[in-house]
Amino acid sequence: MNIPSVDLDDFVKGTNESKKSFVRALGEAYEEVGFVAVKNHGVSAELINDLYLRVQQFFSLPALQKVTYEDPVLAGQRGYTSFGKEHAKGSEAADLKEFYQYGQVPLDGFSAEEYPPNISVKEVDGFNEIFEKAYRAFEKSGGALLQAISLYLGLEEFYFEPFIKNGNSILRAIHYPPITEEPKSAIRAEQHEDINLITLLVGASADGLEILNRQNKWIPVTSLPDQIVVNVGDMLQRFTNNKLRSTTHRVVNPSRELWHTSRFSIPFFLHPVSAMSLRCLDNCVDKENTKAYDDITAGEYLDERLREIGLKK
Repeated sequence: MNIPSVDLDDFVKGTNESKKSFVRALGEAYEEVGFVAVKNHGVSAELINDLYLRVQQFFSLPALQKVTYEDPVLAGQRGYTSFGKEHAKGSEAADLKEFYQYGQVPLDGFSAEEYPPNISVKEVDGFNEIFEKAYRAFEKSGGALLQAISLYLGLEEFYFEPFIKNGNSILRAIHYPPITEEPKSAIRAEQHEDINLITLLVGASADGLEILNRQNKWIPVTSLPDQIVVNVGDMLQRFTNNKLRSTTHRVVNPSRELWHTSRFSIPFFLHPVSAMSLRCLDNCVDKENTKAYDDITAGEYLDERLREIGLKK
C-alpha cells in the first residue's frame, strides 16, 4: 500500500494556495488512513545515514556492554532496553526487539518539568552528538506538521508550539535481531497504536511495517527512500475526539529465508510537555460525535500507557 504522500515544502515554502492544499491533504489522510509519507521533510540524508551507522555500531556491541546502558528506574525512557522487555498493550508476549532511547535536553526558557539526563554511549564515536542533531531535526519537522494539523482543526497555526517546546519527545533506535528459533507467539512488534501526538519514522532497513485498514485487513506500508512516514498517535486522536485516527500497526517477521537478518528502525515520538491537557477539543464534539474520553494530561496518559506496555511498574 502506497500511503498518501505530501510535500512539506508546499507548506513551509509554498504559496497560500499550496499551503491550504497541503493542510487539506494532510488532514484528510489522517482522518482516512492515519499515516502519510512526507518528502522534503528537512532531515538530511547525510544525517540519517550517520544516525543509522551509529545505531548499527551500538547494537553490534556485546550484550554485557549494552546492558551497562540500561537503567530500570528510567522505565525505558533513556538509554538501553534489552531484548524482550516491552510488549504491546493487551499482549503478554514480548516484542522481538531491543532499543535505545534519547530524550529531551531542555533548552532556554525551561521551567515546567525536569527530565532525566541522557545516557552517554562511550564505545561509539559521536553517538550522542548525532542523536542530538537528529532529535532537533525531527523536532523541527514535526513542529511544522503540527502547524498544518492545527489549521486543519480550526486552531491558530502555532497552537501546539508552547506545548512541544521542551516537550517530552523521544528518539528511539530499534533493533530487531535475527530470529534463531521458531517464535512461540510474538512477532517483531505486535499490533499497537503509538502513545504520542505524531510519530516520524525514518528509513527502516527492511520491510515489515503493516497497518490495519478500515476493512480490518493488514496492509504492508511502503514509502520511497527520500520520504519519512508520519502517523497520528493516541494523544492526538484523544485530543481530537477520534477525528484524526491513530491507526493500529505492527512489524511482522520476515519470511523464513530472511530470519538470519536484522531489521533497524528509528522512530521519533513527538510528545508535548506533561502538563498539556488532552481534553477533547470543543469543535470536535457534537451530537453525532459525543465526547469519547475523560480529561487527562499528557503526563498522566504517558504514565498510564508505560505501565500497560510493561516498561513501568
